[in-house]
Amino acid sequence: MRRDTQRRNGNGHGSAFAVLTAFAGLVFWSPSPGAYAQTKPVEAPVLEGGKKKEDIDARQFELRGVQETIQASEQQRRQIEAELESMRNDRARLNAALIQTTGNVQKAESNIAALERKLSESLKTEASIRASLESRREIISSILTGLQRMGRKPPPALLISPGDIMKAIRTAMLMGAVVPELRAETAVLLSDLAELGAVRNRVSAERDALAREVEGLGLERVRLAALVDARQKAMFDVEKAIDAERLRAAELARQATSLRDLIAGMERDVGSARRGAEAARRADEDRQKTAALPRDGLKSPFGNKSRTAPEIAFSDAKGLLSLPISGELAKNFGEKDNFGGVERGLSLASQAKAVVSSPCDGWVSYAGPYRTYGQLLIVNAGNGYYIVLAGMERINVEVGQFVQVGEPVAQMGDGSTRTATAIAIGAKQPILYVEFRKDGTAIDPAPWWVKPEQEKVRG
Repeated sequence: MRRDTQRRNGNGHGSAFAVLTAFAGLVFWSPSPGAYAQTKPVEAPVLEGGKKKEDIDARQFELRGVQETIQASEQQRRQIEAELESMRNDRARLNAALIQTTGNVQKAESNIAALERKLSESLKTEASIRASLESRREIISSILTGLQRMGRKPPPALLISPGDIMKAIRTAMLMGAVVPELRAETAVLLSDLAELGAVRNRVSAERDALAREVEGLGLERVRLAALVDARQKAMFDVEKAIDAERLRAAELARQATSLRDLIAGMERDVGSARRGAEAARRADEDRQKTAALPRDGLKSPFGNKSRTAPEIAFSDAKGLLSLPISGELAKNFGEKDNFGGVERGLSLASQAKAVVSSPCDGWVSYAGPYRTYGQLLIVNAGNGYYIVLAGMERINVEVGQFVQVGEPVAQMGDGSTRTATAIAIGAKQPILYVEFRKDGTAIDPAPWWVKPEQEKVRG
């Protein structure tokens, strides 16, 4: 009976010892500098010219990868060119493709941001578990050392050596104290290691998903760039006239002391901006004369992709407009700024190179650099409303151009060029500033933004 009990105790120690030894070796093993010197590495075969075969294989593999990438890009380019050719003279189809592709890009940008946050959290969890295991290195080593000593000098068997009864009792007391602690520590280790394995699997899956999203985003951006180029070429054939108006706009921007002065100067002295303002006034007058259907009677006020004027008044678009980028709110309208005043617009933190879409229908009144705003875009939404977007790296629409809700109008930078808004809030990433103005005064844009569950209202 005692021998059976003793055998069971010995097996318990052996199992726990084996588990701890395996896990300790798995988690904590790190080779000493001399470990590598003990084993001579196997040299790769050397071919003529002194090049190793594995180096040549690696270069050939890289070359095949580059060739496949070039072929894929060429195929993608040909597909885009064929698609553009089929819709070159179809404004509705071109606008629909632009808006859809912009939505795809912004969705991919949002997914990438979410995956990056999840990956960051998973990596923090992994680091925390590893730190916890590392902090218990000494405890685990002490237990392993004690078990190794027990293994080299096991307790006496009473039937064989009945004279060692006191020694056996002391050993039993020691084992009774050690075994519960050993079991508890083993259970904690098993739990931590299982969690560590799950976290590592999650990290791997999140990295794979992130890589797929980045690849898809790259393809969508290539398609979007081609569509934007086709749109601009279809609308503006007289480059000399555009260049002259750009110079005049730049001069007005240098002279203007406020956004109100800039808008007034553009619509007074620049032909394309003046024509856009006149088109906005005519659209307002026509809408009043024809008494357009109420908004509730329309399936979607943005469904007609061939429109060259807003289907509804800007004041009736409340609750229907989406934010121009996929990003996080950094500063809201009405919050205190760092200069003793309040914010007159909202600031959105975006990813690098994020696509900026038009939040409304309207005519471009200004497009270009302005003071510390960075690249500035002003859209005349009609009836005295203007939308101001600032902080972009590049604008891809022209003054006087009519833009629809969701059309791509600009691209953010990588955050290296700091605008006044980014500096004021201490942001390192690109910041898009959005301001709604009515008759020259900044207003709260909150009533116009669509709620997430109503996003499908947009056409």
